[in-house]
Amino acid sequence: MTNKARRKTFIIQALRPIWRLTRGLTLGAQGVVIDGRARVLLVRHRYRPGWHFPGGGVERGETIADALARELREEAGIVLTAPAELHGIFSHGENFPGDHIAVYIVRAWQQPEAPPSNMEIAEHGFFTLDDLPRGTSTPAMARLAEIFDGADMSEMW
Repeated sequence: MTNKARRKTFIIQALRPIWRLTRGLTLGAQGVVIDGRARVLLVRHRYRPGWHFPGGGVERGETIADALARELREEAGIVLTAPAELHGIFSHGENFPGDHIAVYIVRAWQQPEAPPSNMEIAEHGFFTLDDLPRGTSTPAMARLAEIFDGADMSEMW
């Protein structure tokens, strides 16, 4: 990770409490990246427990699609080769009352180079649905059930 990326990560983490107080709504984008063997990409962050879909916040002046593409590239070296499919938008009120997460299904992508672990991402990997890593987040499990098993969609994260 470059010094610029480290500073950005530090600044984002430091400003997060201020954003929560000053913004009525925050928005994140996460991608359910699926490979040719029906495995899904999950990441493990250094700053929160468990395994999650790659993604992050939409920055001012950035579209949701641009944020998704940026986060996939930064966290896992994933480059979109076609637009991702919107799965749903979920309220993440547990984190912040005005927080929402747009979840996209990503089937068209390349990974020219898998990035090494860094200050934000401890590890990442592709997993089959019957062999997800211990600690896979409850919201990730719910989205996977919706996408792969036809479970009823929830509006809540």
